[in-house]
Amino acid sequence: MGTVVLDVTEARGPRLRGWSRYIDRLAAALGDAVIPVAARGRVPEVLWEQVGLPRVLERRGADLVHAPNCFLPLRRPCMGVVTVHDLAFEEFPADFAPRTRWKYRLLTPASVRSAQLVVVPSSFTRDDVVARYGIAEEKVRVIPEAPALPIGETPVPEDGDYVLAVGDLRAKKNLGVLVDATRRLGMRLVLAGLGDPGPLAAPHVTVTGWVDDERLDALMRGAAVLAHPSLYEGFGLVVVEAMARGVPVACANATALPETAAGAAELFDPHDPGDVAAAIERALGRWAELARLGRARAAELSWGRTAEMTLEVYEELLG
Repeated sequence: MGTVVLDVTEARGPRLRGWSRYIDRLAAALGDAVIPVAARGRVPEVLWEQVGLPRVLERRGADLVHAPNCFLPLRRPCMGVVTVHDLAFEEFPADFAPRTRWKYRLLTPASVRSAQLVVVPSSFTRDDVVARYGIAEEKVRVIPEAPALPIGETPVPEDGDYVLAVGDLRAKKNLGVLVDATRRLGMRLVLAGLGDPGPLAAPHVTVTGWVDDERLDALMRGAAVLAHPSLYEGFGLVVVEAMARGVPVACANATALPETAAGAAELFDPHDPGDVAAAIERALGRWAELARLGRARAAELSWGRTAEMTLEVYEELLG
């Protein structure tokens, strides 16, 4: 097939997030089909991606490079594939630090236009990338992601009967509506994510900050419902993580989330606290049914299949 290099730099940190879990699981599933490479030392990201990585590609005799999170070397000695998980930095720029926002908004469209093929996790993201950046739809391949958080045996919290939300406390996550909805229901809300709780603080709300994989898994398994009111998602990995554990899901009827849920979750208007509360109540009432549907939906997704589809992209270019 040829020599394929995968940049795994962002999977080397101690705290894996959505895109870094994708890189970690994809690299493991691809195995010997790719050569994983990563920046050494504390090199500025842009310097590695645009200068260091192309030098590695030269030395390795690469036929193709896969940049798994937006930033493809614009000058490179081989063909390139880039994965774009979402364009949240375009829709919610204030959620990003100025330098990060500048980098994404400058280099992502350039990478997409430079790439031979673009990988996205959902039809929603495909359509978003095509519309915003003016590329041909035929250049984009939709490859869904899969549950990535290990299912363990750490005891679940003893004080159960809580609604769980997972993710950074950023504007696009729209967590204020969930605070209001759970208050109406008289239920406890656990927010597992980094950020200043600020206006989210309330007597019925617990903000955990960052939690390790074992504790996050336990929080998910112990939740009555996983609620995801996000206004913008390119896939919504947390939805299928909860489903894999048989936890009922209520999520926003917005962007990629209905596609990811695939009929196995209660949907709600993310701008209406009353509708959010009603969806959580429906999810509780359908607990056994949604647990069954969710497990079946999660079982449709695997990193083995994601790797197979990714290899098909490589083979399409390399023959």
